[in-house]
Amino acid sequence: MACIFCEIIAGRMPAHRVYEDEFCLAFMDIMPISSGHVLVIPREHAANIWELSQQASAALLPAAQKIATALQKSGLPCEGINLFMANNAVAGQSVFHAHLHIVPRVQGDGFGLRFPPGYGQTASNAALQELAQRIRAAQ
Repeated sequence: MACIFCEIIAGRMPAHRVYEDEFCLAFMDIMPISSGHVLVIPREHAANIWELSQQASAALLPAAQKIATALQKSGLPCEGINLFMANNAVAGQSVFHAHLHIVPRVQGDGFGLRFPPGYGQTASNAALQELAQRIRAAQ
């Protein structure tokens, strides 16, 4: 099956585009979390962040910043913004073309992150040091 986002990039599928440049495209999410929910995608096909080129990755955040600023100025309800990217099904990804969600937020909108049991406990210095060392060593 063809990638729906690649089809949108090629113009073979409709989308309500709000921004585009040589590296990325942004359009309205058809299943919005809130009014003004936008997706920013790289023009290159990459299933997730691990497959994304550094060039495409570097283009996503400046595009998201432009769109977030436009949302704030648009008159749409937008007291804040959540940016998120789900990578792989376990994280909630359902379209396997890397994409960044820009979700306008207002107080009491009902959307949010749910933290697991045990969240809020400070990790030990030794545990953080070991984790940091493992991540550094893997680069």
